[in-house]
Amino acid sequence: MGLSSVPVNLLLPILGAVLAPLLAGIPAAAVAAEALAPAPLDDVVVSASRTAQRAFDAPASIQAVDGDQVRASGPGIGLSESMSRVPGLVVLDRQNHAQDLQVSIRGFGARSTFGIRGVRVLVDGIPATMPDGQGQLSSVVLPAIERVEVLRGPLAQLYGNAAGGVLQVFTREGATPASVGADLYGGSWGTVRGGLSGSGRSGAFAGRVDATTFETDGWRAHSAATRRQQDARLSWDAPGGTRVGLVANAFQLPRALDPGGLTRAQLEADPRQASPAALAQDARKSVTQEQAGLTVAHRIDADASLSARLYGGRRGLDNALSVPLSAQLAPTSSGGIVELDRRYAGLGLQWSQRLRLAGAALEFVAGVDLDAMSEERRGYVNDAGVRGALKRDETDRVRNRDWYAQLAWHLDPAWTATLGVRSSRVRFDTADRFVAPGNPDDSGRADYDAINPVLGLAWHAGDTLNVYANLGRGFETPTFAELAYRPGATGLNFELNAARSRHAEIGAKWRPTAGGRLDVALFDIRTDDEIVVATNAGGRSTFRNGGRTHRRGVELAWAQRLAPAWRAELALTALEATFVDGFGRGASAVAAGNRLPGAPDRRAFAELAWQPSAVSGPFAAAAIVHGGRLSVDDANTDATAAWTVLNLRAGLRQRVGRWRFSQVLHIENATGRTYVGSVIVNEANRRFFEPSPGRSWYAGVSVGYVFD
Repeated sequence: MGLSSVPVNLLLPILGAVLAPLLAGIPAAAVAAEALAPAPLDDVVVSASRTAQRAFDAPASIQAVDGDQVRASGPGIGLSESMSRVPGLVVLDRQNHAQDLQVSIRGFGARSTFGIRGVRVLVDGIPATMPDGQGQLSSVVLPAIERVEVLRGPLAQLYGNAAGGVLQVFTREGATPASVGADLYGGSWGTVRGGLSGSGRSGAFAGRVDATTFETDGWRAHSAATRRQQDARLSWDAPGGTRVGLVANAFQLPRALDPGGLTRAQLEADPRQASPAALAQDARKSVTQEQAGLTVAHRIDADASLSARLYGGRRGLDNALSVPLSAQLAPTSSGGIVELDRRYAGLGLQWSQRLRLAGAALEFVAGVDLDAMSEERRGYVNDAGVRGALKRDETDRVRNRDWYAQLAWHLDPAWTATLGVRSSRVRFDTADRFVAPGNPDDSGRADYDAINPVLGLAWHAGDTLNVYANLGRGFETPTFAELAYRPGATGLNFELNAARSRHAEIGAKWRPTAGGRLDVALFDIRTDDEIVVATNAGGRSTFRNGGRTHRRGVELAWAQRLAPAWRAELALTALEATFVDGFGRGASAVAAGNRLPGAPDRRAFAELAWQPSAVSGPFAAAAIVHGGRLSVDDANTDATAAWTVLNLRAGLRQRVGRWRFSQVLHIENATGRTYVGSVIVNEANRRFFEPSPGRSWYAGVSVGYVFD
């Protein structure tokens, strides 16, 4: 089944569900705010070609969310507040700060029970995804964001292992005039978030620093959390066309309680309750992370440049799971408390060159990435939240050696061909130090290799229309978290194969007016050896290869300046993600044609914003977010219902000399809709459901001072 059979008809009910409330008079009641100047309608991006270009010119599915939109969309707790405006991307707020956000692109990453899988994450050019494909967003401080780019499709495969898509964050540089600022938010469920920032430039040097703190009692029982983040960036424009950047950040999660998932009966009885198992074992997580990165870009001449990056960091984790004590006593059990001490580092080099061949212009990029991670993993008995005897002790290492090349060949003014290839080699090894009767030495090693080509063609039909088509291959190794356990045995599950995928997409970008844009993409993805959850019990997951899968769908992004003070935006996604092969037996048997769990069949976002002045005065907007149903397991034994929520925000801004003030009110889920926002895929005790809160509010104030 090819691109021609993409379920475009799924978009029609989404359009109706999203547009009907807007057309019914929301402008008169709209109270959602853009706290700063409206985002531009034609963004500059770098992810598609690794060089700066307009999003309109990029021959791929790519959108950028401006930092002002990120900050205006919510109280600054997580990227789920703002990223619904990107088609193809799903960021689910699990209402569980011990498990972070659930991020997926075109269905890749939807199986994740914690952290990020299947999506490549970079922050200021520094990987936030480890060599095994496991990523975190904890290094992202939302007030520091300049823009977030989301690249989907075949060109994303050139970023390496687990690049079902690429989410790349760029933070603000120091600027003139120098400024300092502070903000404070408070709201429902005992939530408080505060931040401090400073920015400036002097000659060739520029610097910025941001710090935030966040506390909440949590909407659900046993979901309180405290989080602190710090981020700094220093840049130097050295003589001779060299630019040096230094970024450093730190993250502390002293304690985040884990409420766990609920069964269908528990959900219907009280969606705010915690899982009894989570309460009995005091499920929780503590995390600390520090990292720093150095980037150097040197302009050799007008047509050539060389860049390099060097980074390193440390992450410590203490995670108490809800595994019952009785299940931890077997000789092969790894216990119910996981302790990790992770060190990671990497080096990247990239060369860019413009040249001419047979009268045609070429843009060539080539590079190498070397990354490594080593972690000390220990497991202990969890006896009602108290650490007991040692049950696991090992050193796990993973490293990759990748090289890539990408060529944009401008055949003539109207046609551009893109050719690319990436060679990846990922090596895992583990040294087991916990050897006891009934628990043998589980040391071992596994290697995964892939060469992934990409081919694309773009037609620049005119100043307002671009059409493109891309083909490519990708691969995704298991992460160490997915290798960590195997059913009925000890040691890492090296029987897992890497998933290998074939991607195809066609798309068009139209700019009918100076204030409007429309992007449409159709895609078809076929994967062999899809990695799926085998069991998921007590916070511990095991994985297996589930045969072939098929993802196909359509994405649409539209934005329009309706009038000087009015702006509208719309994002639609329809996704059909299914198993091609059946597998398993009995009650857990998976039939061919079953939907991939955790991947919504549709997603929609619509916003209408009003802002008479970019400097001061009132502002308001209303946003509608629609989510499709989520299957809870491979066997499709249950699913969540589709939902639609209305988010409202409004505020005021003032300027008094060098002082800047703002006040804003956010009302989330204004109609008080009861719904389930995410699921724990294949949870063995059928505790699949992670409910979302009803109506909630957040109020914020900010103050800033601008120096001469």
